[in-house]
Amino acid sequence: MKKILLGFIFSSVFCTYAFAGSITGTIKFDGTAPHSRLIHMDADPVCYAVNKGNVNSPALVLGDNNTLGNVFVYIKSGLAKSSYPPFAQDAVINQGGCNYTPHVIGVMAGQKVKFLNPDGTLHNVHAMCQINPEFNASMPDFRKEMEVAFTKPEFMFQVRCDVHPWMQGWIAVMPHPFFAVTGLSGQFEIKNIPAGTYQIEAWHEKLGTKTAAVTVTDNSAQKIDFTFSGPKE
Repeated sequence: MKKILLGFIFSSVFCTYAFAGSITGTIKFDGTAPHSRLIHMDADPVCYAVNKGNVNSPALVLGDNNTLGNVFVYIKSGLAKSSYPPFAQDAVINQGGCNYTPHVIGVMAGQKVKFLNPDGTLHNVHAMCQINPEFNASMPDFRKEMEVAFTKPEFMFQVRCDVHPWMQGWIAVMPHPFFAVTGLSGQFEIKNIPAGTYQIEAWHEKLGTKTAAVTVTDNSAQKIDFTFSGPKE
């Protein structure tokens, strides 16, 4: 009986992962990018010292060949109704350097989220939720870590520090695990997707959204690229 049960468990896990597909792609910016806004940190000597001066805004970051970072890519529709358990690993948002890193993050509903404060100065975490309860929590220099969980799916709300108004980030609380955020390479990969046809959306805080339809088959890798252009005048 144990052998039969173990065989069933192995087969279930194998089918869940070995025959699932994936979506990969690269996101680029078309055109001449506007100059990145300079963040003046002189008002807080700790922030200024940590960064060795002022820094550029992370709202629009480009890599080589105009690849675009901080783009959130996810399955918007097409998934069969299912309940997905939250990731066991905590999500981490670091306030080091008086900025939120990562600047854009996706977490699952119910997943633990840790906010870190290594700066030795006062921060506060103001989550501008509308579906989840909004909160504004102080993190003095001696409070190095704070843990929260957003229990309901909610797409893209801002988190900010009222002490340092330039500190702004974005959080998407997702009902499923099929999402990714691009780095400077502009590349993304969403794994373990069941076979089906989906609408994929790429979101950027300044440039809006792009969508595309893609069909995933068992044990296949589909590629889809997105190109953003500057906002209209």
